[in-house]
Amino acid sequence: QVLEMVRTINKLDMEVCCTLGMITENQAKRLAEAGLYAYNHNLDTSEDYYKDVISTRAFQDRLDTIDNVRKSNVTVCSGGIIGMGEALEDRAGMLVALSSLNPQPESVPINALVPVKGTPMAEMEPISIWEMIRMVATTRIVMPETQVRLSAGRTEMSREGQAMCFFAGANSIFAGDKLLTTPNPDVGEDMAMFKLLGLTPQKPFVKVSQPKTVEASESQLKPLGEKPKWSRPQHAIERNETAKLKSKTSVNTNDV
Repeated sequence: QVLEMVRTINKLDMEVCCTLGMITENQAKRLAEAGLYAYNHNLDTSEDYYKDVISTRAFQDRLDTIDNVRKSNVTVCSGGIIGMGEALEDRAGMLVALSSLNPQPESVPINALVPVKGTPMAEMEPISIWEMIRMVATTRIVMPETQVRLSAGRTEMSREGQAMCFFAGANSIFAGDKLLTTPNPDVGEDMAMFKLLGLTPQKPFVKVSQPKTVEASESQLKPLGEKPKWSRPQHAIERNETAKLKSKTSVNTNDV
């Protein structure tokens, strides 16, 4: 179904980007022949801080998926989230990991954590706009040819703050009313902001030509069905365990 969706959207002359988690080399190549333009798989944070945030897979598993995408000639979209309690060194470490990829990612989304009630990071303090501006500027310096995308957290930014991010080096946004679990500015608001700032949306397939579509019946690749293999550290993260206990306590209280 996903492959057919990719084929259909590509035929509408639109750039197709998928976020499907970890994939094998064969799966990446099947997506490529369906007409996939970009694959998003974020590193999220530095390798050192990663184990304090995620326990279901290892940092290397993410790098392996990006490598599989590269073997398919699909462009890479990979970035991370700031505001998860990481140190400045972790933000720098994430950028070092991304900029060390060869070639560097074609696009790097920079997300600001949006605390969601009931999650382990619900009580995190929002980052300041200056932290986002510095992150964007540093990303632009170390990856000069990359599209730096303003992503989650824009609803908390003023137009002036977003303008500063564009001046600092951001040249792309994620548009739409919602990004996964978080709200996002209305498309009409974004277009009004572009007009105010004198920004013109870029047409599709400017830097990379439109992928050719191979129909499923004509594919020479292996059938789908294999599952990616990855390590499962399953170590306990104190913040996550506390959130689970809090959730259980809340449920029991409501039951009473």
